[in-house]
This record gives sequence, structure tokens and C-alpha cells, in this order.
Amino acid sequence: MPLIAMTREMGSLGKDVAAGIAGRVNKKVVYHEIIEPLANKMRLRKSHVERFLEGKSGIWERLTTDRTSLSIFTADETFRFLRDDSTAVIRGWGAVHLLRNIPHVIRVRICAPFETRVGRMMERLSTDNRETVENEIHLSEEAHSAITKRHFGVNWKDPENYDLVLCTERLSVDECVDEVVGMMNRPRFQETPDSIRLVTNLALEWAVRSAMRRDARTAEVGITVRCLDGVVRLEGVVDTADEAIAASEIAAAVGGVKEVDNQLRSAAAAASRYRREG
Repeated sequence: MPLIAMTREMGSLGKDVAAGIAGRVNKKVVYHEIIEPLANKMRLRKSHVERFLEGKSGIWERLTTDRTSLSIFTADETFRFLRDDSTAVIRGWGAVHLLRNIPHVIRVRICAPFETRVGRMMERLSTDNRETVENEIHLSEEAHSAITKRHFGVNWKDPENYDLVLCTERLSVDECVDEVVGMMNRPRFQETPDSIRLVTNLALEWAVRSAMRRDARTAEVGITVRCLDGVVRLEGVVDTADEAIAASEIAAAVGGVKEVDNQLRSAAAAASRYRREG
């Protein structure tokens, strides 16, 4: 079955649309579920990760949040949920952009005019403080824009990044759910052996990257990882032969890895060879 990757604007009712889709197909929405494993891998409090993603973290928190690790671990968790047959919708987390090349992932954006969203949020929060609500919406969108620009080099509001854009100013939640479920039933978005194979390869690639990021021996080493049917190819230049050996050991220990093709080159060995030949 296809999976929905969704972004939504605050106050657009995207959360309700996601829940409606999941209810129709009797599966779940993934959003908060990613926070805990992400925090554990980064050795941070859940509240720290939540505040960073919402753009509310202070200067110290921003300095102590490793953005490269955040990107790698988020991708690893996203692919884990993509392979979980109980998942219908992954909301947020850059899933729309991370999964853009997966044929059976439908990319959806839920939006509404700013004034409509402000009114909804004021009603939802039972407040007449319009300025506070407007600032909250702007803060949320600035954080989302910064994260997607930094990690994916895209503007998340551009319609070409989506298969379906739905505006809830005139469409009800149920009508939006109807449109998305209709897309899910189209033959072009169904899983195929090739699309499942692509997911399996990419999931393994991110799992290996995540394992290397968590291991002190390779945490700061720039290694290119490519996976094909259980064979992991490691490429790049490392400082020492020990780092290359460690990379192989770490990759081999990841579930699903059948073989490691270590093409890493040691800078120290290359320099020594250059001196001898020179």
C-alpha cells in the first residue's frame, strides 16, 4: 500500500487530515513516535529535540544540537517507519523531501490562507491575543523553512515538491481525506518489487550511516555509504587504517548487511607511499 508523506501549515487542519487518512486505511500516523528514538541516539532530552525542531531552542541548545547527526538519525528513523506496514502517514520530519524518489510514497501538502489559520488557532487556543498567535505561526514556519533548506536545499512551500496540494479554506477535512485516499488507490502509486527494493537499499544505507555516527571511532569520519541488495560499499578517505577497519566492523554488524566492500583509503598510508615513491 502507498505511504503518505505530509507537510502542513499550523492551523491548516493537516493533523486532522492525517488522522482521517489513517482511520480510513486502519493504520497509524507517525510524528511524535520519531522523537524518542531520535533523542536517545543523540543523547538528548526529548524536550530538547522538540524545542529545536519547533525553532524555540535557546543559543546553548542550538550549539549543542549536532545538525549532521539530527539529519542522519532522522533519515534512519523515517525509513524504519516507511518499512513498517502499520504506517499510513509520516507527518513532517522532512519525509516529503527525503522520500521524494520512492514511487509508492505520495507527497501531500495541507495548507490554508494565513488569516484563516490565525482564526482557527485563536479559536483552538481560546485566546483573543492575535499577535501571540501570529508570532507562533511565523516561528513555526521559519523553523520549518530553515530545516528543509539546510538539509534538502528546497523551499517546502513550492508546489512542485508535492504530488497533491490541498487547501482547507474551502475543502473540508473529509473532502481532503477523500482526495488522498483516491490517490492511494491509483495503480501508479502501488508498491512494486522495484520500489520495495529501493526502500530496502536506502533504509540499509541510512542504518549503516547511523551506526557509524553513533560509534566514537567513526563519528567524525566522512564516509560514503552505498547499499545494494545487502552489499555495503564504503568509499572515501580516512585518516588511519584503524578507522577503515572500524568502519567495516560497524557496517558488518548492522542487521541486513550481507557483505562489506571496503574501498576506503587511508590518508596516512597514501602519504607514506608518496614519500617512498618520491
